[in-house]
Amino acid sequence: MSFSRGHEAVEPADGPLHFPDEDHLKQSKSMNEVTRNAKMATDKEHKMTLLQGIRLYPKAVAWSLLISTCICMEGYDVCLLSNFYGFPPFNQKYGQLAPDGSYQVPARWQAGLSNGANVGEIIGLFINGWVSERFGYRYTVITCLTLIIAFTAIFFTAQNVVSLLVAEILCGIPWGVFQTLTITYASEVCPVALRGYLTTYVNFCWGLGQVIGIGVIKSMLGRDDEWSYRIPYALQWMWPVPLLIGVALAPESPWWLVRKGRIEDAKKSLLRLTSLNKETDFNADETVAMMVHTTALEEKITKGASYLDCFRGTDRRRTEIVCMVWAIQNLSGNSFSGYSTYFLEQAGLAPIKAYSFALGQYGINMAGVFGAWALMSLGFGRRSLYLYGLCGLCCMLFILGFLGLVPAAHKKESSLATGSIMLVWAMFYQLSVGTVCYSLVAELSTRRLQIKTVVLGRNLYNIVGIICSVLTPYMLNPTAWNWSNFTGFFWAGICFLCIVYTYFRVPEPQGRSFAELDLLFERGVSARKFATTDVDVFDTTVRGSVVELYEEKLGTTHSEKTTGAQ
Repeated sequence: MSFSRGHEAVEPADGPLHFPDEDHLKQSKSMNEVTRNAKMATDKEHKMTLLQGIRLYPKAVAWSLLISTCICMEGYDVCLLSNFYGFPPFNQKYGQLAPDGSYQVPARWQAGLSNGANVGEIIGLFINGWVSERFGYRYTVITCLTLIIAFTAIFFTAQNVVSLLVAEILCGIPWGVFQTLTITYASEVCPVALRGYLTTYVNFCWGLGQVIGIGVIKSMLGRDDEWSYRIPYALQWMWPVPLLIGVALAPESPWWLVRKGRIEDAKKSLLRLTSLNKETDFNADETVAMMVHTTALEEKITKGASYLDCFRGTDRRRTEIVCMVWAIQNLSGNSFSGYSTYFLEQAGLAPIKAYSFALGQYGINMAGVFGAWALMSLGFGRRSLYLYGLCGLCCMLFILGFLGLVPAAHKKESSLATGSIMLVWAMFYQLSVGTVCYSLVAELSTRRLQIKTVVLGRNLYNIVGIICSVLTPYMLNPTAWNWSNFTGFFWAGICFLCIVYTYFRVPEPQGRSFAELDLLFERGVSARKFATTDVDVFDTTVRGSVVELYEEKLGTTHSEKTTGAQ
């Protein structure tokens, strides 16, 4: 009996000879090509330096920076609201007459306005988890920017405090979308070498919005008419229109397109994000194959793509870590540090000088991002920066607590020292926890569930923030608990617990591809061993609808090449 060359027959014990199925051989060959291309792209990303990444992905950097700028709007409005309570014209318009003859916005309405935006953000975050994955990142951002234009008109024309509350809630919805979508887009349009920088840039945008807000507030201090608060509200219109134009021209995330099975569109989007030159050996097909392989691997590991699936299997651990990493931003004393202006005014500084210190603190928020970038470029990992940063914050909080032991006769000096230490605290915070958090939440969640996982984490951040914003005034207010500096001891204790959690639970994602992180979590590797554990994501067979679509594309491409050759 003769056999075809290259085919080996297999003779079962209870039957005739069988030859390998031709379709199976084609399928195996195309799958091998997917794996080979994906491995080549992964190896290239691991070897890519920061400078090489910038040269290859300059367009991705630009588009990511543009979309992340949407966050500036929230930082700007939050800064406005907290400072308007010191504006007599604002209080006269929206407040009530106090026994001393002045006008004040009642405490219940202050709390309502401050938390109204948080309520809107929680709603917007949950909506984003479904809408952006269904309709894409670009269309979601465009819709939200359009809504911002409409809702800002409510701020500008508000005749009473109820209208302001409605505006805060409604604007909170698109702000909630921006909080997570900007991070996700940044993590999906850039390679591993740029991921930490572009995701943490979001924190810079927060600081930028606050600096602009405090600058506008300072320029309005000399006015005593309604335009002292209407002009700052009107300036919110300066953001959406240019951003709308930019986002309309931006490419969609290639990862999202791959998840939707739009392989050819993913390649086109990837080419729009890169700038090919003679110095690089970049291959778009290989990079798309890596996305296909990772998506198929996650389909194999992850049960589904709903919010409930975030709490199933290995994704439960990832969701827990993302939620806690974001909640720790507030649990490490963030709300307490926001009262630096309060302590400086107690030290006798004039309000205009106290605002200057606040402007300096917001400037530290921006500079801290560049400081964190410098530390990351020196080889410091996300986990290391986050952990050591928490240790520094804990020490600062203990110092703030011990300043409460200063005798009452030296209250002015104590208050000045407290306000100054809070600025140092802000520097430690922005160099570590405040900035690195954005990179951790973007990298530790699976691609398939990333939007929903980040949404859950940010919502926990908002809930913890609401609780902290209610507790902190009671701790500091002389007519309530009056803990003053001793509040530092409370937050130092909470911060120490955060250090313990981070040491045992938060892993190191630096330099890992998304597929490698998927396998590390699936195998239950300890957080302390993430950085040293070797994994090979290509030693396991993956299948799925995305792979099949990619194989169809390969078959079409090969057919076109053959026809062209003939």
